[in-house]
Formats: sequence, structure tokens, C-alpha cells
Amino acid sequence: MATATLHHVKNLDLADQGRKRIEWANQSMPVLQTIRKEFIKHQPLKGIRVAACLHVTTETANLMIALRDGGADVALCASNPLSTQDDVAASLARDYNIQTYAIKGEDNDSYYSHILAAIDHKPHMTMDDGCDLVHLLHTKRQDALEGVIAGTEETTTGVIRLRAMAKEGVLRYPVVAVNDALTKHLFDNRYGTGQSTIDGVIRCTNVLLAGSKFVVAGYGWCGRGLAMRARGMGAEVIVTEIDPTKALEAVMDGYRVMTMIEAAKQGDVFVTVTGNKSVIRQEHFEVMKTGAIIANSGHFNVEIDIPALERIASSKRATREFVEEYALRDGRKIYLLGEGRLINLAAAEGHPASVMDMSFANQALSAEYLIKNHASLEKKVYSVPRELDKRVARLKLDAMSIGIDRLSSEQEEYLASWSEGT
Repeated sequence: MATATLHHVKNLDLADQGRKRIEWANQSMPVLQTIRKEFIKHQPLKGIRVAACLHVTTETANLMIALRDGGADVALCASNPLSTQDDVAASLARDYNIQTYAIKGEDNDSYYSHILAAIDHKPHMTMDDGCDLVHLLHTKRQDALEGVIAGTEETTTGVIRLRAMAKEGVLRYPVVAVNDALTKHLFDNRYGTGQSTIDGVIRCTNVLLAGSKFVVAGYGWCGRGLAMRARGMGAEVIVTEIDPTKALEAVMDGYRVMTMIEAAKQGDVFVTVTGNKSVIRQEHFEVMKTGAIIANSGHFNVEIDIPALERIASSKRATREFVEEYALRDGRKIYLLGEGRLINLAAAEGHPASVMDMSFANQALSAEYLIKNHASLEKKVYSVPRELDKRVARLKLDAMSIGIDRLSSEQEEYLASWSEGT
């Protein structure tokens, strides 16, 4: 057994179970396994301190191990108070000598103290999911910015915040938006969020989705995946949108599209996946049917206006784990799941390992890319280089024993020329 390292986790006695689950996830992450083997051989991250603010799950654990094996000195904290898997955090600290600061259900003060602990690691590189770590670095902990050379960002919400920082000229180092990789958002956001969100809702409530009216707020890649899975479970899916093109796409995909105020009158289950705030508000609560279930699968717990729900409720109580019943003054009851935090991690296990394999392969390869190229990059947000994105796709296909065609020299010449016509 390895010597325990710096940590703040719930209970190290959970580590045995955590290690088994980390190993189980690793079996479904062949792309990351391949990259880890290369990292062990070439040590591309040797001497680099990494501060990672990510969901502390079995899949994240395998990414941290790959970074460590590539030579990095890693400190990990949670990117959401409810997303930590305590047994995994314990195993990372005890078995893998990775500084880990994360406890499921931690309060706001503990959440930010854990991010600060990761910043105390004096990172050369940040690896963020939602931009909370980067935000603290640029506001309260500017003393730790001097040594930071680059960073990565995992999710849509964080990329939005980072691009706003870059636009205002306050971003102090280059960041690669892993979420922009096709092998991330086309798969992780769509198939991962779709399946894991449904998993979280069902684990919380044991509700039957078949025959229900399931409202999806937002038709980005997460919303597309969620709508697809809800329809597959037999639900009648309603989509709400603010973007006319996405709304039209939802219509063409066979879903009913309407405003949230109209959907609020009809829906049985509501899930927000917009990345924006106050998507479900007081005027919506006021017209919902009794028994309505509301949840969020966006990064922050602002998509549902919980303070408004608190104001109009006469009482609330916990009825099941991660389920709070709000009794309204007119006798109706509304059920909020997972404190409005991302339900797929609060009540379930997050995305399946096989899809996170691609996302975290992008993280690992982007880290290697940034170490090699940071000096030539501007202080702005970059997409994952196309060649890295394609490499992840090829490795995934290889792992699935799937072959594809390659262009002949004649075909390559044809596609690159303009002279040949009808």
C-alpha cells in the first residue's frame, strides 16, 4: 500500500471499494489506457504541477493516474459539492498518492476551501470543469498566477466564462477548451448526459417515464441526448428553447416545442440543460401540476430559481434521498431533485466510463500539447487541435475493432483541386 498523501476526504476506510471501482472503470477506457502507456514511456508532464478541479469520479481518477504516470504532480478537488464519489476520493489519496480534497455533500465554505487547497499546490497547469478554479486564481489568489503556463476546461459553462474573461482581456494564460473537441461534445454531452441524467432521475424517484410528459429545457448537445433517451423510455418529450435554429431542429427531430410557461402547465418531469440561470422561475412553478418533478443537469445550480420556490412554498421536507418536497400554499406539491445540482452526478454516477474515455483522452493529450506549445500561444481560449481530436476518434475505433476506409492518392488530389468538373 502506498503512503497516504495530503488530502481531505470523507473516510480513508472507503479506499478498498474505491480502488475496485476505479479499476472497473479503467476496463472501459482503452483510449486513455493507450495514452497512459505512452505517458509512462515518454514522461511528457515531468516536473509539472497540475491543479485539477473536476468531478471526483472513477473516470476522473483514471485521468489523474494517467497524468501522474506521465510525470505530473497532481492535486485534485471537486468541481461540484454533490458530485464526489467518496470511495474514489479515498482511494486516490491512499492508494495513488494524489492530493485529493473532496467530500460529497460538502458545504459552500468547504467546497471553496478545497479549491484553494488545490491552488496552494502552486500549479503550472490548471484543469477545470466550470471555471471555478480559474476564477479564484484570477480574483482571490492572483499570487499563485505567476507560475501558471496553461490550462484546460472540460465543460460548456466553463468555456463560456473563460471566453468572457478573454474578451475582457483579463485571462492570464492560454486555455484549451476540451468541450470544443468533436470527440467530447458530440459523444460525452449527447450520449453521456442523456443516459446519466435519466439514470439520476430514476434513482431519485423510481418514477415511470413511459407515458409521462418530459420537458427538456435547452436543445444543445446535452438536450439532444436527453430528449433522445427520454423518448426511448416512452416519454412524450417537450423541448423549450431560446434559439430559433435549435428550436426548429427539435421540431424536425419530432419533438413538441413551446415556451416554458406553456410547458410548465403540461410537464410531469422537467430537466434543465441550458447553462443559463433562472430557466424555471416563479411564474412556471405557479402553473405546474401537483407532483411535478424538477431537476437540473447543467453545471451550476442556478438554472432552477430555488429561492423563488422557497418563497412561494409553505413548507418543505425530504421525502427520499436527493428529493425535496415543496408544499405550496394552494395544496400543490413540487419535487426538487438533488438540490438543483447536476442530477446525473448528485444521484447517479455520472457519464459511463466508455464515453468519458474520449473526453479524458482529450484532456490528457491537450495537457501534453500545452506543455510543448504554451510559449507560442496567446492568452485566450483555443479549441483542441484537430489532429488530436481525430487521433482520439481513431484510437476509439481501434479499441472497438472497427476499421474505416482511407482516401486514395487520386481521391486526395481530387478533393484538393478545383480544375476537375462535370
